[in-house]
Amino acid sequence: MANSQKVMIESTPNPATLKFLLQTRVTEEAFDCPNAQEAERSPLAAKLFGFPWTSSVFVGTDFITVTKQDWVDWNMLAEPLAGLIQEHMDKGEPVVLKVAASPDVSVNDSPIVKQIKTLLNNEIRPVVALDGGDIVFNKYENNILYIHMRGACAGCPSSSATLKDGIEVRMKEAFPEITEVVAI
Repeated sequence: MANSQKVMIESTPNPATLKFLLQTRVTEEAFDCPNAQEAERSPLAAKLFGFPWTSSVFVGTDFITVTKQDWVDWNMLAEPLAGLIQEHMDKGEPVVLKVAASPDVSVNDSPIVKQIKTLLNNEIRPVVALDGGDIVFNKYENNILYIHMRGACAGCPSSSATLKDGIEVRMKEAFPEITEVVAI
């Protein structure tokens, strides 16, 4: 089945990472492929790791971000990579084989953890996804919120500004008891 829409390329705040918009939803929950071993759930990510210049792949709900090695330039890779992704989509090959566990609120979560997860999922994650990344709750203890920064956010030169000036400020505003937000 042919996909008539072209894969679009967007830059991200991380110069080593490009975002490829797929024009269709491919998964319910985004997941990170920091290496080829983690790409087993995504035939497309596994295909991308077949190239030596691929450093990491992040599969978003309707996009893929690819982080390249430092020794190669995007001006040589971007269009051919978009073509490869488009070909994969045009052939109707799966992007994701199974969906990752959802980071949704659990009945076992404390009231504040439920509220933190809700704010992360409803406000922060959608904004970060616009730049090809994701923020995932890890834990909350001793008034410190621990999160994972994935996709374009991982290793981005502006990730510390995003963390401290964006996420931490918003979380402290909503939850004054939070003293710090830490990326792990």
